[in-house]
Amino acid sequence: MKPLDFYREPVAPRHAALFDALPDDVASLAAVVPGLLLHQHAGPAYGAPIAAQRLAEAHFRAADDVLACVLMHDGAPLAEPRALSKRAIGVCRHFTLLLVAMLRHKNIPARSRCGFGAYFEKGKYLDHWVAEYWDGARWVLVDAQMDAVQKKLFHIAFDPLDVPRDAFLVAGDAWQRCRTGGLDAQAFGIMDMHGWWFIAGNIVRDIAALNNREMLPWDVWGAMPRPGEEPDAASFDAWAVLTLDPDASFDALRRLYASDAVQVPGVVFNAVLQKPEQAPRTR
Repeated sequence: MKPLDFYREPVAPRHAALFDALPDDVASLAAVVPGLLLHQHAGPAYGAPIAAQRLAEAHFRAADDVLACVLMHDGAPLAEPRALSKRAIGVCRHFTLLLVAMLRHKNIPARSRCGFGAYFEKGKYLDHWVAEYWDGARWVLVDAQMDAVQKKLFHIAFDPLDVPRDAFLVAGDAWQRCRTGGLDAQAFGIMDMHGWWFIAGNIVRDIAALNNREMLPWDVWGAMPRPGEEPDAASFDAWAVLTLDPDASFDALRRLYASDAVQVPGVVFNAVLQKPEQAPRTR
């Protein structure tokens, strides 16, 4: 299979019919997503505190389950923005996943990318996910989470429909820049978690996403180092290179994903809930 065909494969087959009525262009689809979701940490920015019991919604992995949650709160067509209290709760990965599902339904090759955003906190590269789509000439990064409220909140000066590659670093790029001494690995992570082990974990997550297996940002499995653990530099050096040009490395990424080191197993460890959970076979 050719890479562009692989990245057209449906993401949310149970709810695919709901995408038919949506616009066909990237900008309009990206604008739909924030009307369906509310980031679990962004409620105060919208004047909409999130009840603790609703945070469980951020642990849905499959796009179909996220959409089922959206419809549970409000069964209106997806193009209609929900009231803040009626939006499903998620994180960056959920915004990305829904946009990728919509783009693929419109026959636009798209994939989720795991890495680090430089636009949330000065001098820091925070754990983040964005979508990447093929515009016919190049792969373009899109951050569907950045609506008007968050663009103002984070002082976003670039177009979220074309995120610069130095504003969002895919995990493999972050690894390489730190290995050459250009950036400090301790600047990469989230909250009190940062460093080489965190970057390495995101490389594994990005490889899974490039193999059409997007998981939660806090799922842990396989070769991911545990907090503070020293990664196997030789392995991650090689894996990082593959993720920088996924189309050219498509066959190698598919072979790598077949290994126990990076393939998502039947059970993963949810590091937020501190327990093992079933990993849905969504592909």
